[in-house]
Amino acid sequence: MATYRKHRAFAPKGFFECEGRGLQWLGEAQAQGGPRVVDVIGWGDGYLDIERVDSAMPTIEAAKAFGAALARMHDAGAPYFGSAPAGYEGTCYFGPLQDPVPMDTGEWTDVASYYAQGRLRPMVELGVKRGELDQYDVELTEDVIAALPDLLGKAASDKPARVHGDLWSGNVMWTADRGETEAVLIDPAAHGGHREEDLSMLALFGVTYYRDILEGYQSVHPLKTGWQERQTLWQLYPIAGHCVFFGGGYVSQYRSMCRSLLR
Repeated sequence: MATYRKHRAFAPKGFFECEGRGLQWLGEAQAQGGPRVVDVIGWGDGYLDIERVDSAMPTIEAAKAFGAALARMHDAGAPYFGSAPAGYEGTCYFGPLQDPVPMDTGEWTDVASYYAQGRLRPMVELGVKRGELDQYDVELTEDVIAALPDLLGKAASDKPARVHGDLWSGNVMWTADRGETEAVLIDPAAHGGHREEDLSMLALFGVTYYRDILEGYQSVHPLKTGWQERQTLWQLYPIAGHCVFFGGGYVSQYRSMCRSLLR
Protein backbone atom coordinates (compact mmCIF):
# COMPACT_ATOMS: atom_id res chain seq x y z
CA MET A 1 0.00 0.00 0.00
CA ALA A 2 1.35 3.40 -1.01
CA THR A 3 1.67 5.74 1.97
CA TYR A 4 1.09 9.45 2.41
CA ARG A 5 2.62 11.19 5.44
CA LYS A 6 0.86 14.22 6.87
CA HIS A 7 3.29 16.00 9.18
CA ARG A 8 3.92 19.14 11.17
CA ALA A 9 6.71 19.99 13.58
CA PHE A 10 5.54 20.97 17.07
CA ALA A 11 1.94 19.91 16.43
CA PRO A 12 -0.42 20.30 19.41
CA LYS A 13 -0.39 17.36 21.79
CA GLY A 14 -2.55 14.53 20.50
CA PHE A 15 -3.35 16.24 17.20
CA PHE A 16 -2.36 13.38 14.90
CA GLU A 17 -3.61 10.66 17.23
CA CYS A 18 -7.00 12.36 17.36
CA GLU A 19 -7.17 12.52 13.57
CA GLY A 20 -6.00 8.93 13.19
CA ARG A 21 -8.50 7.58 15.69
CA GLY A 22 -11.18 9.75 14.11
CA LEU A 23 -10.53 8.16 10.73
CA GLN A 24 -10.65 4.69 12.26
CA TRP A 25 -13.89 5.49 14.10
CA LEU A 26 -15.55 6.78 10.94
CA GLY A 27 -14.17 3.82 9.04
CA GLU A 28 -15.88 1.37 11.37
CA ALA A 29 -19.16 2.34 9.71
CA GLN A 30 -18.00 0.84 6.41
CA ALA A 31 -19.17 -2.52 7.78
CA GLN A 32 -22.74 -1.21 7.62
CA GLY A 33 -22.43 0.57 4.30
CA GLY A 34 -20.65 3.77 5.38
CA PRO A 35 -18.37 5.67 3.00
CA ARG A 36 -14.80 4.69 2.31
CA VAL A 37 -12.37 6.33 4.71
CA VAL A 38 -8.62 6.40 4.13
CA ASP A 39 -6.79 3.61 5.90
CA VAL A 40 -4.63 4.66 8.83
CA ILE A 41 -1.16 3.12 8.93
CA GLY A 42 0.18 4.83 12.04
CA TRP A 43 0.88 8.09 13.84
CA GLY A 44 3.35 9.82 16.11
CA ASP A 45 3.76 13.20 17.80
CA GLY A 46 4.47 14.97 14.52
CA TYR A 47 2.95 12.82 11.80
CA LEU A 48 0.09 10.69 10.54
CA ASP A 49 0.64 7.99 7.93
CA ILE A 50 -2.36 7.11 5.77
CA GLU A 51 -2.91 5.30 2.50
CA ARG A 52 -2.22 7.31 -0.64
CA VAL A 53 -5.30 7.76 -2.81
CA ASP A 54 -5.27 8.73 -6.49
CA SER A 55 -7.82 11.39 -7.37
CA ALA A 56 -10.46 11.21 -10.10
CA MET A 57 -13.41 13.24 -11.33
CA PRO A 58 -16.67 12.70 -9.45
CA THR A 59 -19.76 11.32 -11.15
CA ILE A 60 -23.46 11.69 -10.42
CA GLU A 61 -23.70 8.01 -9.56
CA ALA A 62 -20.76 8.25 -7.14
CA ALA A 63 -22.29 11.34 -5.53
CA LYS A 64 -25.60 9.57 -4.89
CA ALA A 65 -23.77 6.54 -3.51
CA PHE A 66 -21.72 8.80 -1.25
CA GLY A 67 -24.84 10.49 0.10
CA ALA A 68 -26.38 7.14 0.97
CA ALA A 69 -23.15 5.96 2.59
CA LEU A 70 -22.82 9.20 4.58
CA ALA A 71 -26.30 8.65 6.04
CA ARG A 72 -25.28 5.15 7.13
CA MET A 73 -22.13 6.51 8.77
CA HIS A 74 -24.19 9.05 10.67
CA ASP A 75 -26.58 6.28 11.67
CA ALA A 76 -23.65 4.40 13.23
CA GLY A 77 -24.10 6.94 16.01
CA ALA A 78 -22.11 8.14 18.99
CA PRO A 79 -22.64 7.82 22.76
CA TYR A 80 -23.28 11.55 23.23
CA PHE A 81 -23.26 14.87 21.46
CA GLY A 82 -19.66 15.95 21.83
CA SER A 83 -18.19 12.43 22.11
CA ALA A 84 -14.57 12.09 21.03
CA PRO A 85 -13.62 9.30 18.60
CA ALA A 86 -13.58 5.87 20.22
CA GLY A 87 -10.34 5.17 22.06
CA TYR A 88 -9.23 8.81 22.24
CA GLU A 89 -9.12 10.67 25.56
CA GLY A 90 -7.08 13.77 24.73
CA THR A 91 -7.92 17.14 23.18
CA CYS A 92 -9.82 17.19 19.90
CA TYR A 93 -9.11 19.85 17.28
CA PHE A 94 -10.79 21.82 14.51
CA GLY A 95 -9.13 23.86 11.80
CA PRO A 96 -6.20 23.91 9.39
CA LEU A 97 -3.01 21.96 9.97
CA GLN A 98 -0.99 25.11 10.67
CA ASP A 99 -3.46 26.54 13.22
CA PRO A 100 -5.83 23.95 14.74
CA VAL A 101 -7.80 25.03 17.80
CA PRO A 102 -9.23 22.85 20.58
CA MET A 103 -12.72 21.49 19.96
CA ASP A 104 -14.64 20.78 23.14
CA THR A 105 -15.74 17.25 23.92
CA GLY A 106 -18.36 16.25 26.45
CA GLU A 107 -21.40 14.15 27.20
CA TRP A 108 -24.26 16.41 26.14
CA THR A 109 -27.59 14.65 25.75
CA ASP A 110 -29.42 17.47 23.97
CA VAL A 111 -28.52 19.26 20.76
CA ALA A 112 -29.00 22.83 21.99
CA SER A 113 -26.65 22.51 24.99
CA TYR A 114 -24.03 20.78 22.85
CA TYR A 115 -24.09 23.41 20.14
CA ALA A 116 -24.16 26.35 22.55
CA GLN A 117 -21.66 25.18 25.17
CA GLY A 118 -19.42 22.95 23.07
CA ARG A 119 -19.24 24.82 19.79
CA LEU A 120 -20.51 28.40 19.43
CA ARG A 121 -19.44 29.95 22.74
CA PRO A 122 -15.89 28.49 22.79
CA MET A 123 -15.15 29.51 19.20
CA VAL A 124 -16.54 33.03 19.57
CA GLU A 125 -14.66 33.48 22.86
CA LEU A 126 -11.46 32.45 21.09
CA GLY A 127 -12.20 34.97 18.36
CA VAL A 128 -12.50 37.69 21.00
CA LYS A 129 -9.20 36.63 22.59
CA ARG A 130 -7.49 36.87 19.21
CA GLY A 131 -8.98 40.29 18.55
CA GLU A 132 -11.00 39.22 15.51
CA LEU A 133 -14.43 39.30 17.21
CA ASP A 134 -15.80 41.65 19.87
CA GLN A 135 -18.60 42.07 22.40
CA TYR A 136 -21.13 42.68 19.64
CA ASP A 137 -20.40 39.21 18.29
CA VAL A 138 -20.75 37.71 21.76
CA GLU A 139 -24.17 39.35 22.15
CA LEU A 140 -25.29 38.21 18.68
CA THR A 141 -24.18 34.68 19.49
CA GLU A 142 -26.04 34.68 22.80
CA ASP A 143 -29.17 35.84 21.02
CA VAL A 144 -28.85 32.91 18.61
CA ILE A 145 -28.29 30.54 21.53
CA ALA A 146 -31.43 31.83 23.25
CA ALA A 147 -33.35 31.13 20.05
CA LEU A 148 -31.97 27.61 19.57
CA PRO A 149 -35.14 25.77 20.68
CA ASP A 150 -37.08 27.50 17.91
CA LEU A 151 -34.27 27.39 15.35
CA LEU A 152 -33.63 23.67 15.82
CA GLY A 153 -37.27 22.70 15.47
CA LYS A 154 -37.75 18.99 14.88
CA ALA A 155 -33.99 18.45 14.54
CA ALA A 156 -33.73 18.80 18.33
CA SER A 157 -35.04 15.26 18.70
CA ASP A 158 -32.31 13.63 16.60
CA LYS A 159 -29.90 11.22 18.26
CA PRO A 160 -26.11 11.82 18.24
CA ALA A 161 -24.63 11.00 14.84
CA ARG A 162 -21.11 9.87 13.96
CA VAL A 163 -20.00 12.95 12.03
CA HIS A 164 -16.88 13.86 10.08
CA GLY A 165 -16.95 17.35 11.57
CA ASP A 166 -15.01 19.22 8.87
CA LEU A 167 -16.75 18.00 5.74
CA TRP A 168 -16.01 20.70 3.21
CA SER A 169 -15.42 19.62 -0.39
CA GLY A 170 -11.64 19.45 0.05
CA ASN A 171 -12.01 16.65 2.56
CA VAL A 172 -14.06 14.51 0.17
CA MET A 173 -11.68 12.92 -2.29
CA TRP A 174 -12.96 11.15 -5.38
CA THR A 175 -11.04 8.18 -6.66
CA ALA A 176 -11.34 5.29 -9.10
CA ASP A 177 -8.40 3.34 -7.73
CA ARG A 178 -10.63 0.34 -7.01
CA GLY A 179 -12.51 0.47 -10.30
CA GLU A 180 -15.75 2.43 -9.91
CA THR A 181 -15.51 6.09 -8.91
CA GLU A 182 -16.19 6.59 -5.20
CA ALA A 183 -15.77 9.18 -2.45
CA VAL A 184 -13.08 8.81 0.22
CA LEU A 185 -13.09 10.81 3.45
CA ILE A 186 -9.93 12.47 4.76
CA ASP A 187 -8.93 15.04 7.43
CA PRO A 188 -11.83 14.76 9.90
CA ALA A 189 -12.64 16.54 13.13
CA ALA A 190 -14.70 13.48 14.04
CA HIS A 191 -17.10 13.58 16.97
CA GLY A 192 -20.60 12.82 18.10
CA GLY A 193 -22.70 15.57 16.57
CA HIS A 194 -25.77 16.35 14.53
CA ARG A 195 -26.11 14.82 11.06
CA GLU A 196 -27.03 18.20 9.55
CA GLU A 197 -23.58 19.56 10.50
CA ASP A 198 -21.82 17.56 7.78
CA LEU A 199 -24.44 18.29 5.14
CA SER A 200 -24.40 22.01 5.92
CA MET A 201 -20.60 22.08 5.70
CA LEU A 202 -20.76 20.47 2.25
CA ALA A 203 -23.16 23.21 1.18
CA LEU A 204 -21.15 26.04 2.74
CA PHE A 205 -18.13 25.97 0.45
CA GLY A 206 -19.73 24.05 -2.38
CA VAL A 207 -19.26 20.44 -3.41
CA THR A 208 -19.81 18.96 -6.85
CA TYR A 209 -23.19 17.24 -7.29
CA TYR A 210 -24.48 18.42 -3.91
CA ARG A 211 -28.11 17.82 -4.90
CA ASP A 212 -27.26 14.26 -5.89
CA ILE A 213 -25.47 13.69 -2.59
CA LEU A 214 -28.60 14.91 -0.79
CA GLU A 215 -30.80 12.66 -2.90
CA GLY A 216 -28.71 9.65 -1.92
CA TYR A 217 -28.74 10.71 1.72
CA GLN A 218 -32.49 11.18 1.90
CA SER A 219 -33.04 7.76 0.32
CA VAL A 220 -31.48 6.20 3.43
CA HIS A 221 -32.33 8.67 6.19
CA PRO A 222 -34.88 11.41 5.39
CA LEU A 223 -34.01 14.68 7.09
CA LYS A 224 -36.39 16.38 9.50
CA THR A 225 -38.67 19.09 8.17
CA GLY A 226 -36.96 22.48 7.92
CA TRP A 227 -33.43 21.21 7.29
CA GLN A 228 -32.92 23.78 4.52
CA GLU A 229 -33.62 26.66 6.91
CA ARG A 230 -31.23 25.18 9.49
CA GLN A 231 -28.20 25.13 7.19
CA THR A 232 -27.18 28.65 8.21
CA LEU A 233 -27.40 27.66 11.88
CA TRP A 234 -24.94 24.79 11.46
CA GLN A 235 -22.66 26.92 9.30
CA LEU A 236 -22.15 29.42 12.13
CA TYR A 237 -19.50 27.25 13.79
CA PRO A 238 -17.16 26.85 10.80
CA ILE A 239 -17.59 30.50 9.85
CA ALA A 240 -16.79 31.54 13.43
CA GLY A 241 -13.73 29.33 13.06
CA HIS A 242 -12.77 31.17 9.89
CA CYS A 243 -13.08 34.43 11.83
CA VAL A 244 -10.58 33.00 14.33
CA PHE A 245 -8.20 31.70 11.66
CA PHE A 246 -8.44 34.42 9.00
CA GLY A 247 -10.53 37.37 10.25
CA GLY A 248 -11.35 39.79 7.45
CA GLY A 249 -14.60 39.37 5.59
CA TYR A 250 -15.57 36.30 7.58
CA VAL A 251 -16.45 38.56 10.52
CA SER A 252 -19.12 40.44 8.56
CA GLN A 253 -20.34 37.12 7.14
CA TYR A 254 -20.74 35.70 10.64
CA ARG A 255 -22.68 38.75 11.79
CA SER A 256 -24.91 38.66 8.74
CA MET A 257 -25.66 34.97 9.29
CA CYS A 258 -26.57 35.55 12.94
CA ARG A 259 -28.87 38.43 12.07
CA SER A 260 -30.58 36.37 9.35
CA LEU A 261 -31.39 33.69 11.93
CA LEU A 262 -32.81 36.23 14.36
CA ARG A 263 -35.23 37.92 11.95
